Amino acid sequence: MVAVSFVVLIGAAIVTCLFMAWVLGANSNSPPFAPAIGANAISTMRAAFVIGLLAAAGALMQGGSISETVGADLIDGVTITPLAATAGLLTAAGFMAIGIYTRYPIPAAFATTGAMIGVGLSLGGDPAMATYRRLGIFWLLVPIMSGGLAYTTATILRRDDVPETVGVPLLAGIVGAIVANVRLGVIPDPAAEQGTLAGFLSRQFGGGPVLAADIDLGTVLVTVGVGVLAFYWSRERVRVSVEDGIRSFLLVLGGIVAFSSGGSQVGLATGPLENLFRVELGLPGILLLAIGAIGILVGAWMGAPRLLQATSREYAQLGVRRSIAALVPGFIIAQLAIALGIPISLNNIILSGVIGGGLAGGSAGVSRRKIGITITFWLVTLSSSVVVSYGLYRLFASGIGG
Repeated sequence: MVAVSFVVLIGAAIVTCLFMAWVLGANSNSPPFAPAIGANAISTMRAAFVIGLLAAAGALMQGGSISETVGADLIDGVTITPLAATAGLLTAAGFMAIGIYTRYPIPAAFATTGAMIGVGLSLGGDPAMATYRRLGIFWLLVPIMSGGLAYTTATILRRDDVPETVGVPLLAGIVGAIVANVRLGVIPDPAAEQGTLAGFLSRQFGGGPVLAADIDLGTVLVTVGVGVLAFYWSRERVRVSVEDGIRSFLLVLGGIVAFSSGGSQVGLATGPLENLFRVELGLPGILLLAIGAIGILVGAWMGAPRLLQATSREYAQLGVRRSIAALVPGFIIAQLAIALGIPISLNNIILSGVIGGGLAGGSAGVSRRKIGITITFWLVTLSSSVVVSYGLYRLFASGIGG
């Protein structure tokens, strides 16, 4: 009887994980292509299809670090049980479903973090204050970094004394150099679970002398080489047609950020089940990430179009240049969060960039009322999800048994 109950709990937890991942695909993985849709560079339905594929790939290749943080580092003294994971995931998914219905994006990181803290406290755990400080500082800096970088970049791109064949290709070169150093699970590395393209190619040719902090000359040369190739590709397209070249770069950026969003978001669905899969069931982490990736894929295909329209057209009326300015900091911040294992909200990052890029052309295109309502939603989500998940787990435990 006990074994049957445990199997039922496992099944319920996995179904809830899939539901949470579905909501993430429909909600939090939508903003990366919102600027491209707002700039008429891609249709809404095509963007939803591409988002699903790229976000699922990112979930499989980059989702491990965020999953571990959510599953083990948000509460001290207890481990998350299948029942507690189910209560937490239901709470977070419920909040984000409200966001989809009301067309106000709910930050998945806030909803999930609050929900897992709530169930952890309900289990009798202690607050992980060091983790909360680290998350809080990073979250507070995100709007400043994203909005500030987007505003600065958009201002430079709009300057008459900066040729189109220089400004956009230079940004493409910077993005390319960063992509060369993004850690991916499919690239082997003798010293880490995930390797980088620059490090892998460098090792094939001996690496060369170490310059600083274990960075060898070969890695630097590959990084510069990829950046130069990206610069050349973008410059050639801009030379042929300025508008088509800029739109092409905007689409590539959207794809890169969508990939990053999968890596940064899937852990919000799979993290609560880390202890169940790795410890109690002894299964590999990639299997759990695959479950999350499937949910994200289906969610993006089914639910993303509604939110894509809201974020692309109601927050700011952006052109292609300001749209690029919104996505570049989004990509950088998302990859930084993945490297640090910090759960983040892509909604927060991209919308801050959209607003910053919109303000670079004047405030007329930015809905101040909707921005204010969105920020209020975010703050209410973080606090109320703790309370709701705490009570929901208590309800489940009293009816089923912890």
